[in-house]
Amino acid sequence: MPIKGLVKYVIRRGLVLYLTMLAAIYITILVANMGGKVDEIIIADLRMRVWDEVNRNPAYRALSGAERERLVNEIVRQEIERLGLDKPFLYRSLIYLRDAALLELGRAQFMTSDSGSRLVKNIILERLPATVLLFTTVMVINFFLHLFLGLYLSRRYGSLLDKIFVSLAPTSVLPGWFYGIILILIFYTWLHVLPAGGIVDTPPPRDPLLYALSVLKHMILPMASWIISGLFLGVYGNRTFFLIFSTEDHVEAAKAKGLPPRLIEWRYILRPALPPIITGFALGLIGSWGGAIITERVFNWPGLGSVAYSAIMYNDTPVILGFTVIYAYLLMATVLILDIIYGIIDPRIKVQFG
Repeated sequence: MPIKGLVKYVIRRGLVLYLTMLAAIYITILVANMGGKVDEIIIADLRMRVWDEVNRNPAYRALSGAERERLVNEIVRQEIERLGLDKPFLYRSLIYLRDAALLELGRAQFMTSDSGSRLVKNIILERLPATVLLFTTVMVINFFLHLFLGLYLSRRYGSLLDKIFVSLAPTSVLPGWFYGIILILIFYTWLHVLPAGGIVDTPPPRDPLLYALSVLKHMILPMASWIISGLFLGVYGNRTFFLIFSTEDHVEAAKAKGLPPRLIEWRYILRPALPPIITGFALGLIGSWGGAIITERVFNWPGLGSVAYSAIMYNDTPVILGFTVIYAYLLMATVLILDIIYGIIDPRIKVQFG
């Protein structure tokens, strides 16, 4: 692979992706702030809070109504200047964009992290490991399960097992959290063998090994719900890919030449089918890091989905923006890495590096 061509391609592609990401973030800034309407809500809330504090402060009880109003107006004006709300929204939106590009995510308006910090970065980073642990594990298991079962079924097209998977593929339209509720009813409510939610037992075991086993035990039901949800459609999709590639002319030519079936399968069926499969895996992985909001709520899993749910409920704009920025960076990096991988595994794209 020509290194010079690869470097040029990565720089050009990275620049395009970065500009696209900035545009997406700026649109999110405009939408999350409702074009500046959120500022009016914040100022109105601020004025009410200041009025309440002044009225409840014994030191201001001797003031007349007009004096209290002047005092409130002065405090509100100072707070507006401190928060930067006295500047036009268009100007501030560009400041927000600059901060987002530098990953300076600011402070949350209402939410705090588990350790009590109001920094958006801490709120997100403290919950990210739980989401990555759960959903990355699920996505990796699903990837290999769908890949090898799909390949197995493509070799046995029309068999009973193949017909069962094809028939059950529509069941994958049901979301993972739906199966999660059923699994909770069976294994927690009825059989009492697995926990209904949370990430670890209460109180948490002090021994590291017992702690890890406790986390693993709490992961079983949410993982099973996602594996069941995606199993039949995922296997059916991969099996279809392999069947399509196995009927190509070059595969028939390879068979006519007498090449070993395993070599044909790897070189002429599996390898050309990998780019779309890897794309689905990588984008699904990034999407899962966003946190499946309902799944995390069902299993009381302390991940990013729970953070996103709370941010939306509280209308905490900095957290929503921070969530979007982190997600956009992860997505940009994934797409860039995918482009490079395509060039390695797919000769049709590899020529672009030359």
